[in-house]
Amino acid sequence: MGKSANDLRRGNTIILDGAPCKVMEFSRNQPGKGGAIVQTRLRNLVTGSSFDHRFRSNETVEKAVLDQHEMEYLYSDGESHYFMNTETFEQIGMTEDDLGDAAKWLMPGLKIVVEFHNENPIGVELPQTLDLEIIETEPVLKGATASNSNKPAKLENGVTLYVPPFMTTGEKIRVNPTEEKYMERVK
Repeated sequence: MGKSANDLRRGNTIILDGAPCKVMEFSRNQPGKGGAIVQTRLRNLVTGSSFDHRFRSNETVEKAVLDQHEMEYLYSDGESHYFMNTETFEQIGMTEDDLGDAAKWLMPGLKIVVEFHNENPIGVELPQTLDLEIIETEPVLKGATASNSNKPAKLENGVTLYVPPFMTTGEKIRVNPTEEKYMERVK
């Protein structure tokens, strides 16, 4: 199963030269001439070594085929985040590096898909959407419409993202955690 190099995100696991590699960092560069470049820092999950790799943005990368298990987020002890398999009740711990950008979205009780390679947890897949409450945002400006520029809002899990100017503290919103985007107000 392939995906565009342009769609890579921190925490993704891909196959490069036959080995599963986790994307630790990535950035997109648009040189003056030619196509965009995606610069990545990858960690080989077999050897543990990290290295830089450059992709053309239109290049197809192979997503790693991994065992997946639904797990519930339990808690963090400051070093690791702990999850419980919803079928076997087995618990595992994962570090911030293992989780990538997904770590900031974790809240107790959140069910996610944890990816395993050779029975080792190596990454997570967040739900397509999360419904979260706005706990802090600027007051509504009189005459604010959807076409006005968006304003920052802090969500109950501590993540800050931009929402339409008519949103208020205490409202629930639906977000896409992978793209870190507001989608809609939840009734």
